[in-house]
Amino acid sequence: MKIIKRNSSEEVFNGEKIVNAVTKANNACERKYLTAEQIRDIADYVEYKCMKMGRAVSVEEIQDMVEDQIMAKGAFELARRYVKYRYNRSLIRRSNTTDNKILSLIECNNEEVKQENSNKNPTVNSVQRDYMAGEVSKDLTKLIEKPHSFSTACNIATQIIAQVASNQYGGQSISLTHLAPFVQVSREKIKREFMAELEEIGCAIPEDKINAIVEERLRKEITKGVQTIQYQVVTLLTTNGQAPFVTVFMYLNEAKDEQQKADLAMIIEETLRQRYIGVKNEEGVWVTPAFPKLIYVLEEDNVTEDSKYWYLTELAAKCTAKRMVPDYISEKVMLKNKVDKNGDGHCYTCMGCRSFLTPYVDKDGKPKYYGRFNQGVVTVNLVDIGLSAGKDMDRFWKIFDERMELCHRALRARHERLKGTLSDAAPILWQYGAIARLKKGEVIDPLLYGGYSTISLGYAGLWECVYSLIEKKLTEKEGKEL
Repeated sequence: MKIIKRNSSEEVFNGEKIVNAVTKANNACERKYLTAEQIRDIADYVEYKCMKMGRAVSVEEIQDMVEDQIMAKGAFELARRYVKYRYNRSLIRRSNTTDNKILSLIECNNEEVKQENSNKNPTVNSVQRDYMAGEVSKDLTKLIEKPHSFSTACNIATQIIAQVASNQYGGQSISLTHLAPFVQVSREKIKREFMAELEEIGCAIPEDKINAIVEERLRKEITKGVQTIQYQVVTLLTTNGQAPFVTVFMYLNEAKDEQQKADLAMIIEETLRQRYIGVKNEEGVWVTPAFPKLIYVLEEDNVTEDSKYWYLTELAAKCTAKRMVPDYISEKVMLKNKVDKNGDGHCYTCMGCRSFLTPYVDKDGKPKYYGRFNQGVVTVNLVDIGLSAGKDMDRFWKIFDERMELCHRALRARHERLKGTLSDAAPILWQYGAIARLKKGEVIDPLLYGGYSTISLGYAGLWECVYSLIEKKLTEKEGKEL
């Protein structure tokens, strides 16, 4: 049996390569998730599947099968290691320019970096770390092409999340709607493969039976893809040394048609189901992961018991009761409150945790929310002001005004610090589309004005502040008035 290598040449299938790759990933885990016999079973099963296909199988197809089998055995940490191993190998196979650039950073021989920003010292470890993230993000964007399956799209999404997080502080948000089109891509792929299997064995079955089997396999593909997002986000660390702060937006009415909405509903259902279950910690106990944060939109299709997607809202409520997520957004209220200059209301996710973009239309009059950003946030501690005032309202407002001026200065400092930043400082953000597609050497200043980006002032402890001043709750008349 032949396989097709990445350079399009053919060679004889060798199951030992699968055994070796999985064994290396297995040994890299803190505990061994699979026995040698189980690993051998995976290799044998993949060989059997390849022979059944009756054609030369590509290396990528084989690796997808291996990943599926690892997942099927419940070895999710091992699957993550295997995915990471595949990604690292793909980087090595590419031109070695990224390695050379990083080496030149360490040796302080990279003239481009030396001249990029006079405010940064390229000999300092923390600065080198940030520049390395930039070099890797440049390389990553060259690797990406349109995914050929839902699970691959999920894997690429997590890699982009990690790279974006490595080049910023604060949160980022993604919408499951952007993954929904790849459900149909997988559906068509699965059906083609199944029809080929039927043709090979000379079997004919009714169309409805074919569709049922395809949808069953598709569900497994969606489960695998959502697991990839959840487990990789939980276990990834960025070059900033942080876990990616990610918010996942679940909004049915973002879908472009009814079929895509139904596919999106399957992704949302699986996301909620897996979050309800939780993830296992080192002791094997199911716990609530901090990320990704989930936001669920209440809308006409899911808000009443007789609505089509009411079952999703029930599942969301059940998940919130156990895991404290998702949070909820009302489409009705958002459309009323977030009205752009065209007079149209919009429903969209917050950035990371709480900050919402202001309504915005581009030069062509089209609304835009994804890809925009927040310049920074400052939070005022209302509890501290309330307690410092000692129930003296005049003193409270005096301290409040002082703190507001301090917040204003802090926000101005963030804005001024961003002015003059070159797009080269974080290519994946400014040049390759995460936020913008600026040219090399271009400054980001135009994005800091005109409403494209925002800057946020937050507050904490409103309930406690009111109570410290007048000993009334926010739900009481006097507390509400204050």
